Amino acid sequence: MSERALKYLSDNRERLLERLQEFLSIPSVSTDSVHKNDVQRAATYLQTYLTEIGFQQVQQIETNKHPIVYAEYMEAGPDSPTVLLYGHYDVQPVDPIELWDSDPFKPEIREGRLYARGSSDDKGQVFMHLAVFEALMKTEGKLPLNVKICLEGEEEIGSENLYTMLQVKKELFQADFAVISDSGMVAKNQPTILYGLKGFTGIEITVTGPDHDLHSGMYGGAVRNPIMALSHILASMKNDDEVVTVEGFYDGVEALTSEEKELIKQVPSEDFVKATGITETVSEKGYTAKEHTMARPTFEVNGIFGGYQGEGTKTIIPTSATAKITCRLVPGQDPETIQRLLEAHIKKVAPKGVTVEVKKEKLSAKAYKVEPNHPLIQKAATSYTKAFGKEAVYVRMGGSIPVVEWIDHLYTIPIVLLGFGTPEDRLHSPNESFPLDSFDKGMETLVYYWHEITNG
Repeated sequence: MSERALKYLSDNRERLLERLQEFLSIPSVSTDSVHKNDVQRAATYLQTYLTEIGFQQVQQIETNKHPIVYAEYMEAGPDSPTVLLYGHYDVQPVDPIELWDSDPFKPEIREGRLYARGSSDDKGQVFMHLAVFEALMKTEGKLPLNVKICLEGEEEIGSENLYTMLQVKKELFQADFAVISDSGMVAKNQPTILYGLKGFTGIEITVTGPDHDLHSGMYGGAVRNPIMALSHILASMKNDDEVVTVEGFYDGVEALTSEEKELIKQVPSEDFVKATGITETVSEKGYTAKEHTMARPTFEVNGIFGGYQGEGTKTIIPTSATAKITCRLVPGQDPETIQRLLEAHIKKVAPKGVTVEVKKEKLSAKAYKVEPNHPLIQKAATSYTKAFGKEAVYVRMGGSIPVVEWIDHLYTIPIVLLGFGTPEDRLHSPNESFPLDSFDKGMETLVYYWHEITNG
């Protein structure tokens, strides 16, 4: 099975690349209503391709905004496993357009990379799966397992309607395990098993003092400055050792085992100082920078504003100040509980003379983790190694993919994160690209993986 499918992919490589470029040429920017019809065109493109491949049931499930493309192949029989493949066909805006070296929706291949918006996140990786299914159908006349496909058009706007659809149509999407390719590798051509993701939650704090800006000479010393009050609150929430000082924040957090520390130690890491321009790294006391970014919770102030921002000096006590805070969470932490703890701490330490409002972020997600020695994960590692010629490394990612936690919560099935992007892909930025090495070896990995699942 594997050899015939691999030969098909090799023989048809240029045609498949052209087809991918057609897909990438559709500006399916979900954040901008101007592109509503383009998002619809991308969904229809996928529906047409899936029908051509041979999926029996292909449909667009309407939502309050952009459709979910659903397809299924159930001819492998009741004794064969069923996989749910998730991906998304919407893309980020291209701004600032002047920083692109080529048109983001006119794909170009330069120096072994395919440049276009969505080439890595996530159209390119979605297309690889479909191309492999095409190869298997054309060479074998069937797929080796049952497949359900869920491709959404709202991932870049927080998957506004996906959770509801997964919940309402639970039986339709039910499977034995899920596969998601919306992530990457720690380095080009370095197979990477992503076995954990951080959760996410956030709040916004607004501190209000006087009902209008005041002359600082006339009122300084009598009126609490909201910016100073906000600074006091923020400084009380994390100490110099990067330890969060909010009571209860670490309750329930799983200890980082010596085995996991060893796995993390083996992962190639970017040079944080060189890559970011900082003078030195800082991390939670007792943990390395890699351990903290991958497996420990974080507390970050993402934005702070208030008062006069113009040129020169304006001697005022401002009426208000605001800070935006997000936390990346690990297993054992509940987003809503963390929000309550943050709010309680803020109310406890808030200075007199001001009022404090806490607005809770609606989009939250729990952390996800699967055991690295799970059979489905080990089969993925074997498949990566066959294709890339290197042993896979095992990582937990500092980022969050809410759909992973949703599938875990609703379906309680293992989720395999098979990513093929690289750190140089410039996701969400100008000049997004995807290496052709990942395109070729990624599809090879998928062919091996489906073989491992059904025959390994």
